[in-house]
Amino acid sequence: MWSGKMFSLALLVFSLVQLSPALPVAQKHLLSCCISADPEDNCLDTTQPAQAEVEMSTGTLVPTHFPARRAAQVALHYINTRHGSPFKVFGLQQVHEARAQEVAAGGRKYYLDFSVVNWASDEGSAAFRCTAEVFFPRQDETAAPEVQCSCEALQHINCSAEETAFYHKYREAEHAVTAHDIPDSYGNMTEDMKPFWHLARVAASFIMLSESTENTEYNMAQVASVAQQATLEDQLMLKYHVLLHDMPSQEIIHWKLSMSWSPDEGVRVMETEWQPKCPHATPPNSTEPVSSSSSALN
Repeated sequence: MWSGKMFSLALLVFSLVQLSPALPVAQKHLLSCCISADPEDNCLDTTQPAQAEVEMSTGTLVPTHFPARRAAQVALHYINTRHGSPFKVFGLQQVHEARAQEVAAGGRKYYLDFSVVNWASDEGSAAFRCTAEVFFPRQDETAAPEVQCSCEALQHINCSAEETAFYHKYREAEHAVTAHDIPDSYGNMTEDMKPFWHLARVAASFIMLSESTENTEYNMAQVASVAQQATLEDQLMLKYHVLLHDMPSQEIIHWKLSMSWSPDEGVRVMETEWQPKCPHATPPNSTEPVSSSSSALN
């Protein structure tokens, strides 16, 4: 009887092992970084964020599917680098039409018709129609996507009064602003911190635009920390630690950046620094400084 029970138990364990799914590709990639001679090394990250290879289509695309949405997200990053401020940061509302074609130069170009909304506005439901061409080059894997975008309606958004008031309030503040975890774990942030979150989203757009490929879809998940620096040449100076989320791989990627802002000069990103979880990781495509936002789209 005892041997019969042992046989049944062994058979059950064997069945569970057989039925257990294999690790996803992204998790296998994570484990590859954990081989270390140092038992104190708890590295759980990879050399770079994992990217899920996706077979892309050409011709007319389904607007709600990943290829169209991902290309529109890249155009959105471009818009924020050109138009962003403490009171203007845009989110993707809808992709109306999209198509893609292979380019002889080596890459794929997307033609997009989409709408964005101003997240920072109390009237955020108003949608602005845009068109864009987004080209992903293949010959140089480190090259950023090339974007041409037209969104004339954004030129008429006037936040100059709010921006001027915000600028003078913090330029002349007695105590420098410092904060952590915006929003908090419950999704909350104070009204005073919203403009700083918006500025972080605009500054992060420079990084997300530079790092985007056909296999990524970046968004900013959280501001881990913000610290105001001494005003320099009439510019508000801020240092951020931001968490970026890549939807396909579900990676959370840490970046630090230094930026400046004023109503006249817009957002300028002076320094960016990728924060690897693994001490032996190699940098992603671009960690060069990027700048700056301006008042017009190309």
